[in-house]
Amino acid sequence: MLAWVVIFLLMAVVAAVFGFGAVASASVGIAKIIFFLAAAGFVGSLALYLLRRAKG
Repeated sequence: MLAWVVIFLLMAVVAAVFGFGAVASASVGIAKIIFFLAAAGFVGSLALYLLRRAKG
């Protein structure tokens, strides 16, 4: 999932270099959304792991 973040950020940089501001802005927005989803998934998985470990 974080690979998609890198792809969208690279797309944003390339679009910004060539002057496509709207495409760059959209790519950065998508990258942010995917990053926060990945971070939330990591935190949720970590919390579940710690809860299961404490019970076991």
